[in-house]
Amino acid sequence: MSDLITAVGLVLVLEGLIYAAFPGSLKRMMSMVQSVPDETLRRSGLIALALGVVIVWLVRA
Repeated sequence: MSDLITAVGLVLVLEGLIYAAFPGSLKRMMSMVQSVPDETLRRSGLIALALGVVIVWLVRA
């Protein structure tokens, strides 16, 4: 359970860093994302999810 809490904390750190370091770029990116088709976003999300699982699996193995 502590690993899960640590992972959530790290996600928050990374997201906070992006918001703090690049607020203008993040706003532009968010407006651009609205024009991307849902299927492309879904595919990108699934690829990121799979990559994350592989990274965690490799680190834990």
